[in-house]
Amino acid sequence: MVENGTKAGKGKKRALPEIQESDDVPRTRRPRRAAACTNFKEKSVRVCEKSATIEVKKQQIVEEEILALRLTSLDTDVDARPTRRLNDFVLFDSDGGIQPVEMLEINDIFVSGAILPSDVCTDKEKEKGIRCPSFGRVENWSISGYEDGSPVIWISTELADYDCCKPAASYRKVYDYFYQKARASVAVYKILSKSSGGDPNTSLDELLAAVVRSMGRNKYFSSGAAIQDFVLSQGDFIYNQLAGLDETAMKHETSYVEIPVLVALREKSGKIDMALQMEGKPSNGVLRIDGVSEVAESEAMISDQLVDGADEDRRYAKVLQDEEYRKSMQRSRKNTSSASASNKFYIKINEDEIASDYPLPSYYKNSKEETDELILYDASYEVYAEDLPRRMLHNWALYNSDSRFISLELLPMKHCDDIDVTIFGSGVVTDDDGSWTSLDDPDSGSQSHDPDGMSIFLSQIKEWVIEFGGDDIIAISIRTDVAWYRLGKPSKLYAPWYKPVLKTARVGISILALLSGESRIARLSFADVTKRLSGLQKDDKAYISSDPLAVERYLVVHGQIILQLFAVYPNDTIKRCPFNIGLASKLEDRHHTKWVIKKKKILLKELNLNPRAGMAPVVSKRKAMQATTTRLVNRIWGEFYSNYSPEDSLQAIGAENGEDEVEEEGENGEEEVEGENEDVTEDTVPEPVEVQKSHTPKKIRGSSGKREIKWDGESLGKTSAGEPLYRQALVGGEMVAVGGAVTLEVDDPDDIPAIYFVEYMFESTDHCKMLHGRFLQRGSTTVLGNAANERELFLTNECMTVQLKDIKGIASFEIRSRPWGHQYRKENITADKLDRARALERKAKDLPTEYYCKSLYSPERGGFFSLPLSDIGRSSGFCNSCKIREDEEERSRIKLNVSKTGFFSNGIEYSVEDFVYVNPDSIDGKEGSKTSFKSGRNIGLRAYVVCQLLEIVPKESRKGDLGSFDVKVRRFYRPEDVSAEKAYASDIQELYYSQDTDVLPPGALEGKCEVRKKSDMPLCREYPISDHIFFCDLFFDSSKGSLKQLPANMKLKFSTIKDDTLLRKKKGKGVECETESEIVKPDEPPKEIRLATLDIFAGCGGLSQGLKKAGVSDTKWAIEYEEPAGQAFKQNHPESTVFVDNCNVILRAIMEKGGDQDDCVSTTEANELAAKLPEDQKSTLPLPGQVDFINGGPPCQGFSGMNRFNQSSWSKVQCEMILAFLSYADYFRPRYFLLENVRTFVSFNKGQTFQLTLASLLEMGYQVRFGILEAGAYGVSQSRKRAFIWAAAPEEVLPEWPEPMHVFGVPKLKISLSQGLHYAAVRSTALGAPFRPITVRDTIGDLPSVENGESMTNKEYKNVAVSWFQKEIRGNMIALTDHICKALNELNLIRCKHIPKRPGADWHDLPNEKVKLKNGHVEEMIPWCLPNTAKRHNGWKGLFGRLDWQGNFPTSITDPQPMGKVGMCFHPDQDRILTVRECARSQGFPDSYEFAGNIIHKHRQIGNAVPPPLAFALGRKLKEALHLKKSPQHQP
Repeated sequence: MVENGTKAGKGKKRALPEIQESDDVPRTRRPRRAAACTNFKEKSVRVCEKSATIEVKKQQIVEEEILALRLTSLDTDVDARPTRRLNDFVLFDSDGGIQPVEMLEINDIFVSGAILPSDVCTDKEKEKGIRCPSFGRVENWSISGYEDGSPVIWISTELADYDCCKPAASYRKVYDYFYQKARASVAVYKILSKSSGGDPNTSLDELLAAVVRSMGRNKYFSSGAAIQDFVLSQGDFIYNQLAGLDETAMKHETSYVEIPVLVALREKSGKIDMALQMEGKPSNGVLRIDGVSEVAESEAMISDQLVDGADEDRRYAKVLQDEEYRKSMQRSRKNTSSASASNKFYIKINEDEIASDYPLPSYYKNSKEETDELILYDASYEVYAEDLPRRMLHNWALYNSDSRFISLELLPMKHCDDIDVTIFGSGVVTDDDGSWTSLDDPDSGSQSHDPDGMSIFLSQIKEWVIEFGGDDIIAISIRTDVAWYRLGKPSKLYAPWYKPVLKTARVGISILALLSGESRIARLSFADVTKRLSGLQKDDKAYISSDPLAVERYLVVHGQIILQLFAVYPNDTIKRCPFNIGLASKLEDRHHTKWVIKKKKILLKELNLNPRAGMAPVVSKRKAMQATTTRLVNRIWGEFYSNYSPEDSLQAIGAENGEDEVEEEGENGEEEVEGENEDVTEDTVPEPVEVQKSHTPKKIRGSSGKREIKWDGESLGKTSAGEPLYRQALVGGEMVAVGGAVTLEVDDPDDIPAIYFVEYMFESTDHCKMLHGRFLQRGSTTVLGNAANERELFLTNECMTVQLKDIKGIASFEIRSRPWGHQYRKENITADKLDRARALERKAKDLPTEYYCKSLYSPERGGFFSLPLSDIGRSSGFCNSCKIREDEEERSRIKLNVSKTGFFSNGIEYSVEDFVYVNPDSIDGKEGSKTSFKSGRNIGLRAYVVCQLLEIVPKESRKGDLGSFDVKVRRFYRPEDVSAEKAYASDIQELYYSQDTDVLPPGALEGKCEVRKKSDMPLCREYPISDHIFFCDLFFDSSKGSLKQLPANMKLKFSTIKDDTLLRKKKGKGVECETESEIVKPDEPPKEIRLATLDIFAGCGGLSQGLKKAGVSDTKWAIEYEEPAGQAFKQNHPESTVFVDNCNVILRAIMEKGGDQDDCVSTTEANELAAKLPEDQKSTLPLPGQVDFINGGPPCQGFSGMNRFNQSSWSKVQCEMILAFLSYADYFRPRYFLLENVRTFVSFNKGQTFQLTLASLLEMGYQVRFGILEAGAYGVSQSRKRAFIWAAAPEEVLPEWPEPMHVFGVPKLKISLSQGLHYAAVRSTALGAPFRPITVRDTIGDLPSVENGESMTNKEYKNVAVSWFQKEIRGNMIALTDHICKALNELNLIRCKHIPKRPGADWHDLPNEKVKLKNGHVEEMIPWCLPNTAKRHNGWKGLFGRLDWQGNFPTSITDPQPMGKVGMCFHPDQDRILTVRECARSQGFPDSYEFAGNIIHKHRQIGNAVPPPLAFALGRKLKEALHLKKSPQHQP
């Protein structure tokens, strides 16, 4: 950074002095404020989205600079001399007159502005800045940013250095001129500097041409000629700036003062000044230096302050001359702008008129992950278009909101107001390398190899420009609200849409060449030029047609491109030629839409409406077909969006949609990715209220009125306390009955009366008439929110006793129970229709609401359950809610049993000699470990310690408390307690006996387990583990760290084996062969006890695989849209009938087969396709009554991305496949239903989609339960959080959630309910679980090495299986399949090889250097976009990252790549991306599982799948529910 100015020397940086009351702070004379800037406290106004009220952003004002520096300091500031940013600044002299920056070399200059911290900070108050009305003196100025290519201007006072970011509006014109001088200096530096790829031996003409191209996008200049004149006039300034860089130049750099072209530029500038002096008059508005001039007279106020001396006079005259040159330029720009009517309006191109020059419609498709461009840029301030950052875009395409390709010509070529065309784009963004496109070689403006950048999708494109660089060289750039993008080579699919633009540019340049060669341009009219073009030969690149009329049509309909080329052409005569004027006139005569040209600031948007937002990469597309639904589902969702989306008109039922395109997902639709730190925030919401289990009754407001209260009828019996019970009572003349409902006044902030179900009534011993009731909760206050039926109430376990006198009134209420099943659908539909009509009629007559109740709502259990009809409203004095509360209180107590040989804790009975789990922190004394783990990584996390309970140890208590005790336990060690290698090579269920004992509080125990001899392990050992069984054959001496066979004198009492059928078959004398082939696998349950299952959106079958292995499901039918995924399902489930088709078509065909087409809401397209299905396929379609279980994960575009419903009408919502999925459940009415989706499904669209799904299932009559599970806790080495919704028929038992069996570093996964409550389906295992986490080494450590791009599908294992996981996952496989990986391009492979082979290594470890590729291109080793945006994105942690052998996999995605959503995809030891088989193992797929299609298809099938071990765990709980149904003791 070169300092300028003669008022201050270059001393050492000074530390900011401490502020003390006694300090004598040095000050300069306070100048008057700038007269032209009367209000320094400029107000920034923003409109609040909620209230649309205007708020004023207040800014603190201080008088002293030193205080402002203190108030804006950051903890990260380490430099001795402070640096700050400066906004809204003005430079002025002691009389308040505004002065240019360079005037500080002549006079004392001061500054006013808002001082901000040196870096953007999260402290909103500091980021507002501190306004200092007047401070300084400014001692010098300087320019930096030469290497970056963007100038940064600094000014320095005695106390600090200031980065001049944004001038005040009144100072902008003065400052912008100086900024352009700095830009020119930087541009010249980049062209001449060897370190920046420049050539110091270039000629002056070449230098000027290159600067014009570099600064050509700058709207400050009217033309390239204006830029050239400006650079020549500033030659002396540019020379001085670059000469000052010689102090810091590299040794290999040529001294700037000696570069011939720079010297020539300076001399040229001097000759211009001399010519002006000799003429003795201004030229082009430049002030003459000799003698008195108008400017000198106008500056008389300043001139009397000049210091004597020739040098000062020369410098002062130069500054004044420069100031006059600035004013003349701005006058010229203003006159040019006002002179042209075309600068007021922009004539829109008509799409129909240019359609014949473009290909037939086609749609955007991309198989790569794309990032929202908005996350790459700050989006919280206003800027002018010309100040936006500039990038390069390769492999790009433009499309509309329906993803249809669209022409660049439809966009305006100027900044227009309120354009009515919406165009988006996608491409690979890189730094702007300054390359231009040659029309002779259209590929010249882009990299010939795969561009090294990030794939992004753009927000709405607002304008585009075409620049002419001479010699058939052009540059085309597009602008969004956040950046300019110079266009490189388009994608192959979009190239035909780009050719007409380049063709028109070629025609325009040919016309310019034609006119330039004419001596009398004024004589060539529009018709003359048209005629000459029609005479071109067909091999001419500008040839259009031999028909003059066709040529004229082409010129006019594409006229804006040609007019733009004329506008930037550096020849005023050609600009004013008859052809240009005639073309503009003909374009205006077509009376097309006109857009107002308006230069205004751009407010960066925070919402990207690009249809790519929220979409995963797609391999294939399908038409967006409106979901086929039943009328029930269509009504529920349609009524909701009619009521809660008033801006969206409800479209007619059955109306067809347009040609939208959406992606067809596999098993779970959108993949979801959890970031490294995402789990941390999961549990850091502001103290969420856990679901209450205490059933705290609401506070009742007592009645002040007197009403007659009497019993109606005789006593029915007595309570357990001997109080008489009654069935009915008259309260103020109204009948209150058991089984009915009453309203009570409660202390409710909404002032809504509470409704209670009457359980029983009794008269107390003090003769008060009492009522015991259970709270009936309105649906809107449950998790259902606005999706609830306003008439439906839900019974709860919250109960209370009140006096009858406190009753406010009687509620019209019924317990509703209707026959359930597919055979009763039509009957119930008719009844519901009559019920709704009656309710509407009563509402119209303002009659009381008639409420009904079908379900019990239990927020602590996360679901809605069938009413316990046998236990409610019996008037027996018994309340099931009271019993539940008493049982909970009893379970929460720790107490000894009668014999003192055991105790009860958390509902578990522990006895001496039991084997128990102990919290690892309690036994190892490492309490600090509770918060030490890294979220998302499992290193350092420990499983429960298995111990044997030896004895109960009473604790001495002065109060004689006999219930106080400890427990003495013997510790068993695990292989991981010995070493990581031992853990890797040992069975995960193996333990080591020890003689170590501990005395612990009973609260340290976490549950019970079994420990057996290895020979007594269950015959049916299975993966994943679901039983708490271990084996022990070895002894561990913790003092020596040694292992040996269990000594004969150590009598270990193993667990009692309750089921002898699970014992292994003995071999010989009890010696068991441990070879892999001898492991006995679980027996397959007979198919007749399995549920006949329909798997929808089946993918490759991960969900079906796990459920099948659990012995509960027989997938007889599967529906999958993608051919490769459907083929994979067939290969792995040959017994299933797989329909590879659109689920909407299949549902229509099924309902037609069942004769229920009248209940089907579908499109004509779906109807026609269903009719065309082959008869043999129709014959295999299932019908209601044949399907017991439906499962699947409906693909919904927005669940793991951006909220699209808020931007969509009901017609868009109708395309969501969840409507079809729910309609399958409605039509078939299976016994069980399971929905799986990404975790954010529950919060997407502010929870409305989740709520409507629950409401739909409840309306069908189902019991419903919801929760979020982490797959890593169920036996896979991968973080994968998934939301599940179980539904069960009213007479069935809802499955419980499976117990997480493995340690995994995530907190509780909570679902927001209502009223501040949250529900977590299972506990977090971060602090302990029965088994350790599965590691990366456990998962893939045995697989053979492969090279980058390995494509051989079948190969040998080479290594034996080592870990327990590897043995289980291999099964009986001999050959290894799909151990293939995607090929990294040359640059990314080089980067991969530079990533250290150690845990946590990623792009941060890449060397900051350039690398030369085989094709000669030189690229940065560190991708440009990562360091530039790292601060805002957690440092892009994990991109180009290696896996950790001892850690876990990140979420498996559909397209692993180092710059993707999950960039940690490099093998721990090998220089490549993970293989297909490695990804499959991370999901828990056995090696025998086959995938279909190419490598992209296979990765997609795996990334979209439900991990089979997680599905297995869910299936086991479903199996338990089926068995539990047979038990008469089960209750909801």
